[in-house]
Amino acid sequence: MGLHSSITSKCFYFKRVTRQNLVNSNGKRARFTCSILRTAVGWSAEIRFSQWPRWIRSLTAKGGNEVSGVSVFGRVAALGIVFSCSLPLLAQSKAVVKLDPALDRVMADNAKLQVLKADYFGISEGPVWMPEGKSGYLLFSDIGANAIYKWTPEGKMSTYLEKSGYTGELAAVGLQGYVAGNGRLNISNFGSNGIVLDPQGRLILCAQGDRAIVRIEKDGKRTVLADRFEGKRLSRPNDLVLKSDGAIYFTDPRAANNPNMELPTPGVFLIKDGAVKLLLSDYRTPNGIALSLDEKILYVNDTQRRLIMRYDVQPDDTIANGKVLIDMNGDKTPGNPDGMKIDELGNIYSTGPGGVWIVSPEGKHMGTILLPEPGTNMNFGDPDGKTLYITDRRSLVKIRLKVTGALWKKK
Repeated sequence: MGLHSSITSKCFYFKRVTRQNLVNSNGKRARFTCSILRTAVGWSAEIRFSQWPRWIRSLTAKGGNEVSGVSVFGRVAALGIVFSCSLPLLAQSKAVVKLDPALDRVMADNAKLQVLKADYFGISEGPVWMPEGKSGYLLFSDIGANAIYKWTPEGKMSTYLEKSGYTGELAAVGLQGYVAGNGRLNISNFGSNGIVLDPQGRLILCAQGDRAIVRIEKDGKRTVLADRFEGKRLSRPNDLVLKSDGAIYFTDPRAANNPNMELPTPGVFLIKDGAVKLLLSDYRTPNGIALSLDEKILYVNDTQRRLIMRYDVQPDDTIANGKVLIDMNGDKTPGNPDGMKIDELGNIYSTGPGGVWIVSPEGKHMGTILLPEPGTNMNFGDPDGKTLYITDRRSLVKIRLKVTGALWKKK
């Protein structure tokens, strides 16, 4: 159904009344009221829908518009399980927090977050829009599944590329990747992460398990663009951005206490003319990376320090004059800077506390797209480039904007 609400499993431990407008994946609305409290004899719950969803109707004996009960088992428990296990489907009734009037140029106040696939992925990451065919389609990584998935505008999902980030034997993966939580489970992360599309329509991706930057040729063969620096293997490439002159910038965090790591520090690297150059080594966890519209500024996220940094790009594609663009440490809401993209106005979109932060080129936090789970990455898509697709750890969501992505502006 792709329900949007604010109910969580916590509501089964105390009295809570929730009234929300639910929106399913087809845009149909239903009025939802939930009252749950603990009584002396057990649980009591009453749930009403003005438009009763079919899947909930099947759980009730009446098949009507409300259900109530005093047992933690039976119908109320079944409904509770559905809601508590569907947390990633659930989003806030208000999807956008506006902090500056300039956000009105970017998106509508009543923009809605639409859940496309919920509670399915190990860790979803690296979305990129493929402008092929009549309408195009979205590709994105599932790090835990070691795969790249394809999502069509019709809502169909399929596996696009297997062994996307690690091509060796699974039994031998060892510490080639790293372990990270997805909000519920600890996932071995050796699949592909960030993905970009080159001018020839080929994918270039961060292959974490293979510890390399890899290009997927049109015939499916893999070309390694970088896997070492000064003879030492990269740690686990995370995200990347492609410059119009062919230069590639990428981040390479280093897993702590991993004996397989050969480089002494995390790094931000440049690939140019077949050579790999270290640009930065003072990061704790370099992560998302993006270029300004004119390619004169390189933005880099540091997840642990919760900073977005900016650097001046030099004529030889090296960088200088690093400055803090925005510091997220003042917001204690869960979420850190991770993936990052740029729109046609030059605004920066970065995951952060509470969801996706939208930041002006001057470093002003204009607003936040609220997410039910900490986000990992995002990208612009659809034929007009005005839909922001967001990977939300175990889920995939989208929201409509008034602006296009930077790549659409260049077309």
